[in-house]
Amino acid sequence: MTGLIRNPNSFLSADNGLTRRAFIQRAMATGLSVSAASALAGRAMAATPVKGGHLRFGIGHGSTTDVLDPGQVLNGLLSATHYAITNTLTEVDTDGSLVPKLAIEWDATPDARIWTFKLRPGIEFHNGKTLSVEDVIASINHHRGKDSTSSAASIVAAISSIKADGTDRVSVELSGGDADFPFKLSSFNFPIYAAREDGTLAYEDGNGVGAYKLVSFEPGVRTTFEKNPNYWNEARGHFDSAELLSIKDVTARTSALRTGAIDGMDRVELKTAALLKKSEGIDVHEVEGKTHYTFPMHTNTGPFDNNDVRMAVKLGLDREAMLETILFGHGQIGNDHPISSAYTYFNADLAQRNYDPDKARWHLSQAGLDSIDLQLSASDAAFGGAVDAAVLYKEQAAKAGINITVKREPTDGYWSDVWMAKPWCACYWPGYATQDSIFTQAYSKGAAWNDTFWDNEHFNSLLVQARSELDPKLRGELYGEMQSLVRNDGGTVVPFFANDVFATSDKVAFDKASNNYEVDGRLFLERWWFKAT
Repeated sequence: MTGLIRNPNSFLSADNGLTRRAFIQRAMATGLSVSAASALAGRAMAATPVKGGHLRFGIGHGSTTDVLDPGQVLNGLLSATHYAITNTLTEVDTDGSLVPKLAIEWDATPDARIWTFKLRPGIEFHNGKTLSVEDVIASINHHRGKDSTSSAASIVAAISSIKADGTDRVSVELSGGDADFPFKLSSFNFPIYAAREDGTLAYEDGNGVGAYKLVSFEPGVRTTFEKNPNYWNEARGHFDSAELLSIKDVTARTSALRTGAIDGMDRVELKTAALLKKSEGIDVHEVEGKTHYTFPMHTNTGPFDNNDVRMAVKLGLDREAMLETILFGHGQIGNDHPISSAYTYFNADLAQRNYDPDKARWHLSQAGLDSIDLQLSASDAAFGGAVDAAVLYKEQAAKAGINITVKREPTDGYWSDVWMAKPWCACYWPGYATQDSIFTQAYSKGAAWNDTFWDNEHFNSLLVQARSELDPKLRGELYGEMQSLVRNDGGTVVPFFANDVFATSDKVAFDKASNNYEVDGRLFLERWWFKAT
């Protein structure tokens, strides 16, 4: 049919390298008008990766205490850095499915207890060393051991043994079945680096196998990269070079984007998002997902060791008002557990907790109190608007006899000096791929990132049971009960789930953005490109 282009990208193969002008000329030759050909050119050329350019991304994370240790990935800047300079065994795709990365295939015994991963052949580190099974083993063992301080220690605690199975396979034996184990290895906690002769992991110089080589790492300031010309995946890693700039102040990030000093930014200020959308040359992107903001209470520290106090604190929060005031509607109401409707096993039957000052006062009376004085630490390092959210919480909770003093904490060092150090603070959690991942890392007994220090025997038992359950119906019932336990006994206040709102120059292009972690799963350096000009 004259004028119909079924595949506009056919004009833009990697071989012909058409310019926009040439594309329009060819499209018009099929009978399209100038305006139609121009519009089609814009869509097609945006969808076709172009090699080259220097990407500058402003990120609201970073601290002078940051290190490259994969066991201490405390913010989004570090996770994006690891994903850029090396690979994980698996990757969560933009549709939520698990796809091969350094492992080209994997299989398990029927009880999901022993997993075998076959490695992609011919992979080279940036220094020319060939990837081996020993490197994979060292990368996973880095988080193991009784003296481990890794945030992923709770994930690898189930590993009984890990060993080579020939020259291209790694076999991992677990103490119990885990149907989600390959998903967990996609996490930023499990980047693959080279092994030393003694079996320890050589991560310090950033020698990885990723799309980019590490040029410089200035904690709390910037990280710079250059393209790895020998990267195995020719369909990824399009920029010649890139840099991540730690710009924790959202106004400064926005100004840098407006003036062209950077090409993209995370965590758009939501109250100005609509205005930013109208800015010439800027695209604002929004993804519904699993990211959630929290106010964790230390359940091993008074007065939060009393569940009636915890329940009073939860009931003293007006979630709907906070969603509208802090997120300007860019999210969904939370229910004091970390599982959003984006997860497979979301418990839709669990009653929504609402603002109820009278019931909160009743719980205080059950704890023998007429009122209570609490301190809430907050910083916008936790999430954009965290200090404002804490102040709003103070106003709401006062009606229940809960007197909150908000302590504004410094942004630098927040994750090392405040989070998990102060009894009650603001926090955020990215979107983990599976229910088990977030439950294991943040709620299981002894987990390095169990920021409420919660220890519920029934929950811990259900966690192990659900992990090895292969029947989806039974697994859903177990996860549903676990959500109820966290909601009613845990120390986490979850006011809302936040949409991921980030912005880029209109010169930046990418396919569908993932909801697994913020900003396209933190894989934007590898996945994105500049549009053709």
